[in-house]
Amino acid sequence: MQPIHTLHDFFARTGADVRLYHMGRRVEPCRLDVLSRFEEDASAWPSPWQGQARLGIVFRFGDLADPLIWFLALPLDEQGQLIPAPRDAFLQRLLVILGRNVERVGRETQDGSEIENLMHDNPLAFTPSLPFQAMLHAHATHDTGKPASQHLEPVEAYLSGQQPVDWQFLGLQGLADFAVRLDDDAARQLATTLPSLPDEVLNSLCYCLEHVAVPAPLAQALRDRGEQAAAMGRLETLCACVRAVSGADGAIAGAWFDDLLADSAACGPDLLAAIAGRGWEHLEDGERLPRFLERLAEQPQADFASAARDLALIPRLRLPVLMTLREAGRDSAIGQRLAGLGQRAWSKE
Repeated sequence: MQPIHTLHDFFARTGADVRLYHMGRRVEPCRLDVLSRFEEDASAWPSPWQGQARLGIVFRFGDLADPLIWFLALPLDEQGQLIPAPRDAFLQRLLVILGRNVERVGRETQDGSEIENLMHDNPLAFTPSLPFQAMLHAHATHDTGKPASQHLEPVEAYLSGQQPVDWQFLGLQGLADFAVRLDDDAARQLATTLPSLPDEVLNSLCYCLEHVAVPAPLAQALRDRGEQAAAMGRLETLCACVRAVSGADGAIAGAWFDDLLADSAACGPDLLAAIAGRGWEHLEDGERLPRFLERLAEQPQADFASAARDLALIPRLRLPVLMTLREAGRDSAIGQRLAGLGQRAWSKE
């Protein structure tokens, strides 16, 4: 019997029907080979969040009627690679609970209570926010060909403007189902009704749209609402729109980010966090990234070192971030931040 050294080994040996989802910067599907390469130390985690590889694992084996769900946060080192000891301890607990007879579990499991109980008092377990949970459920049902929740129909009726529905009765799960199933036709229709949505509905919808690709007409409508919110001092709605637009093409999202970063008055900590948290892909730009880091350094309330390190863990941003820090002039906001922290050397790793 081959030993089990990784989570990937465990799921392969049990014959589990398993689907993985990123649960860090966005909720989106994650291929099994990404986990395999990560656990083999062959690659860094592609979408780190706060120094962790956050995973939602939806799996079923044996005769289980309903899938089990694990939320695991695997710690990363300074290079974005797996720190194996916590994962190994988790696997050891798992194998003890199963009596090490993994193949039998795959064939005979009738209920997953013992494995589900493994999540209790587990230092790797975490509880995602409600929008993240709703998006995972929406993805899982969509990806397995199951129907959406009962909350989708009233959301579709309300957002299309075809039927009067009290927006206070719209469910977050319905908004998540709508976002995951968003197609070009629905996006164009939503773009026409978006200007009239109450902020409360718009914000909740944006917390779901920020996890999916957003077509151009809808992205432009979101930008328009965001700029309107900025003019009226509605910071939460502005940031929600920024996060949602992050899933759009760079021609729209990148251009809006450039305009926002050009305005020092607009670049408060919340807005910068929205750009870094959901729009990190648009920071892969030779001019936009330095401008972003400079604005971040100018904010006394922002934890510059922590935010810069978090971005540097993203494989495609690591070198550009380190180069920007290394090349920052001593009199620049970045240089002064690094000097004040006494950590200039860390940018030369």
